[in-house]
Amino acid sequence: MTSATGRSTLVQSYNRLPVSFVRGQGARLWDDQGNEYLDALGGIAVCALGHSHPGVTAAITDQAQTLLHTSNLFAIDNQQQLADKLCGLTGMEAVFFCNSGAEANEAAFKLSRLFAREKNIAHPKVIAFNGSFHGRTMATLSATGNDAVHKGFSPLVDGFVHLPYNDVPSIRKAASEHPDIVAVMVEPILGEGGVVVPDDGYLEAIRDICDDNNWLMIADEIQTGVGRTGHWYASLAAKPDVITSAKALGNGIPIGACLTRGIAATLIKPGHHGTTFGGNPFATRVGLSVLQAMEDENLPARAATAGARLQQKLGETLHNRPEVSEIRGRGMMIGIVLNADCTELVKIGLKNRVVFNVAAGNVVRLLPPYNVSDAEVDEIAQRVADSISELCLNQESITTAENQ
Repeated sequence: MTSATGRSTLVQSYNRLPVSFVRGQGARLWDDQGNEYLDALGGIAVCALGHSHPGVTAAITDQAQTLLHTSNLFAIDNQQQLADKLCGLTGMEAVFFCNSGAEANEAAFKLSRLFAREKNIAHPKVIAFNGSFHGRTMATLSATGNDAVHKGFSPLVDGFVHLPYNDVPSIRKAASEHPDIVAVMVEPILGEGGVVVPDDGYLEAIRDICDDNNWLMIADEIQTGVGRTGHWYASLAAKPDVITSAKALGNGIPIGACLTRGIAATLIKPGHHGTTFGGNPFATRVGLSVLQAMEDENLPARAATAGARLQQKLGETLHNRPEVSEIRGRGMMIGIVLNADCTELVKIGLKNRVVFNVAAGNVVRLLPPYNVSDAEVDEIAQRVADSISELCLNQESITTAENQ
């Protein structure tokens, strides 16, 4: 819709693609023209159960007919049940619920400030990493290690030290140079940064450094969490003090969670933090249905096996493309690294009826639902490979024309 001035009534925050989806079922989407697509993006790691999952649909319908919202002035049974469930699955001890990943990360930063007060540190710092993405609020974009996200929003929130990702010595060096560091926030795999998988033992090394310096370890699992990498949360072996979660936890219904253990579970007192909508009866009922479906269908394990199959099929179909330098990832979080910018590839994918996106300019990012069938995995691999081949042929044609 447009305004009287002829401009759209929507704020122009997005470069939207010329497709409007109106229906989904499992790993498939249909647009308003009736075209069918394979969904290898899942709403950017959100729809881990695919679209119109019957268990989630039943929970939405039942709760909508019962009670949507009361506020956190009152006890909310669904919220308590979801907290119990998450703690049981992870070994964490207490959960704060909110509405998004950015809000979960904001809660984690506030925990780091409260922790600093316990240590009598007046100007605390948190280590974050180059290539990271933590959100769009002022604090989370300040923590994000990407200058493009920062552009136009100075002055940024103070208190972040950015270091190279997957570089343990740089963290030890920072410990000797900054006595006011109180926490490290790390993504187990960089998502927006290009599906960058760190070395084995990287998270455990961060845990050791945090223990040596009495810092909090905060794992940003907004994208990797809730089964995507084949584990409920990718950082659990490193025993972080805080895990932030969102995206797949609601399968499309907005919900965020900040999971805590140890001293981090005791820092927030009444009046320190709050939310109007966070953890309401509706969102937490849906979260419970998502976790129940994942348990019933053993979907974290399915994410691991389906993801391995997808990487194998991509390797088979793309092995002869010199433009593809690497295929990497864990579970249902896969990046295909090209040796040049490939942002135009998304439109070719839509033409070939497969949905994905591009991260870091040159990495095709695939985040399909975990319960995708083997046949759909194979078809996704073929359509993505066909799209990459088409892009490369187009680029070769342009280069040939320019040289004539």
